[in-house]
Amino acid sequence: MKYSPVIGLEIHAELKTKSKMFCSSLNDPLEQHPNVNVCPICMGHPGTLPVANKEAIKMVQKVGLALNCTIVEHSKFDRKNYFYPDLPKGYQISQFDMPFCENGYLVVDDKKIRITRIHLEEDAARLMHPEGKDYSLIDFNRAGVPLMELVTEPDITTSIEARRFAEELQLILRYLGVSDANMEKGQMRAEANISIKKQNAKQLGTKVEIKNLNSFRSLERACDFEIKRQEEELEGGGEIIQETRGWHDVKQITFPQRQKEEAHGYRYFPEPDIPTLSFKKEEIEALRADIPELPAQRRIRLSEEYVISSDDTEMFVRNKDLGEFFEQSVSELGSGIPHKKLEKLIQLTANYIASDLQGLLKSKDVRGEDFLITPENFAELINLIEQGKISSAAAKEVLREMFSKGADPSHIIEEKGLTQVSNAKDLDKIVEKVISDNEDAVEDIRKGKTTVIKFLVGKVMAESKGQANPQVAEKLLSEKLSN
Repeated sequence: MKYSPVIGLEIHAELKTKSKMFCSSLNDPLEQHPNVNVCPICMGHPGTLPVANKEAIKMVQKVGLALNCTIVEHSKFDRKNYFYPDLPKGYQISQFDMPFCENGYLVVDDKKIRITRIHLEEDAARLMHPEGKDYSLIDFNRAGVPLMELVTEPDITTSIEARRFAEELQLILRYLGVSDANMEKGQMRAEANISIKKQNAKQLGTKVEIKNLNSFRSLERACDFEIKRQEEELEGGGEIIQETRGWHDVKQITFPQRQKEEAHGYRYFPEPDIPTLSFKKEEIEALRADIPELPAQRRIRLSEEYVISSDDTEMFVRNKDLGEFFEQSVSELGSGIPHKKLEKLIQLTANYIASDLQGLLKSKDVRGEDFLITPENFAELINLIEQGKISSAAAKEVLREMFSKGADPSHIIEEKGLTQVSNAKDLDKIVEKVISDNEDAVEDIRKGKTTVIKFLVGKVMAESKGQANPQVAEKLLSEKLSN
């Protein structure tokens, strides 16, 4: 490649406070009825005074601490002036030169990506464009919602890196409990500043900003397209102009929107209605002590404490609730278990959660109190499987029943007659019948086609209605057919 991409990200996330940023209106940007969570303050009526949301400020500071930032002891809000229909006051209360958090970093795939700043502002309203109409509507429910903005240094060099940074940030926000950060619902939005420069050149190229990317896939693909577009433009003798571009998800292209404004174009000045904010070191340290285990720390701990695959580790990191369920279930497997057997039980627990339980969860929208399986019951099921008391097919049936009714696995097994038959004497008649009914398969085995025995094991399983232990059945078949 003649050129090296240079990418910086700006990521916005709506914070999960009870009220909006500068008023007491309910913070519920997903409210479907328009213009119900509003008041004179967030509607920008003359004579109203904003009051900063203390909880939102703490949330941003916690994010800053989690991302290795310096938390400033003195900060302020500023007015960012621009006129747009979704901005009721004609300006946005934001932060300019004194953000709450500065000079941090996030390690992604062993690479340190620097974070310039994290600041806090109010979100704009939502514009709605009815199809086929020549007008737009405005829903002010979102106006004034606390909005965190994070800005990186231009340290990112590939679209994959950009995506991984955004994915890891989303995880951190969720672990901290400050934002649901659901991109499809607009709770987290990404913007990419992209330029290219000749390899080994010190001077950066002209950057182009791609606005409002609402999925990780869109972020990755928009970066790839824009890098290629800029390369082709320069190779064709053209030049890159500094501008804002949008992303067309259907056509998979970026398109020009407007030339990029400079900071002075917004005429920033200190917000006169909100005094300068000061924070004591003890307050900041108290927030630091309240930060939970973060995704990177959990990855290391899970890989060190449990013998599970890297894929399972990543799944339990990305799905925090499922990871906690896994660890709680492992703790219920029992005490005094020999090391090798415990390792097997742990792997079995991870396998059943990753495959069968995950499949059930995806088939039904289950949340919190709707999840009926307890770690104790799940651990009991794993022990029953390992002890050979139920077959894998029966285990799936038991798990489905546990999922829908929250019942104890032993009771389900007894009620449905699913106990696995492992005694050779109890299986002898079934095996004899299967041999008698399948003469062609028996003849193939005696001719040396040993793999056919799996077919006969399947017949034994069907004849026993899934209760036969397949290992015992196979051994019994082999013994009878070798005589």
